[in-house]
Amino acid sequence: MDDDDRPLGSGGARKDAASLLSAESLDSYSLDELDARITTLQTEIERVTAHKAKSAAHRLAAEALFRPRSS
Repeated sequence: MDDDDRPLGSGGARKDAASLLSAESLDSYSLDELDARITTLQTEIERVTAHKAKSAAHRLAAEALFRPRSS
């Protein structure tokens, strides 16, 4: 999903999937469904955390490459 395809929230701010999930009522979920949802969300947190670390390392490498050399 491109950034332009994401649904808009109030005030024109983009709402991501996590925002949409947090607004969903959990009343109709069984205990097993809630356990499955927790597992899925924990897996997604691990995936996002790994991507963030990779992005941070990439940024540091780029900053080091383009940093002016002091003489």
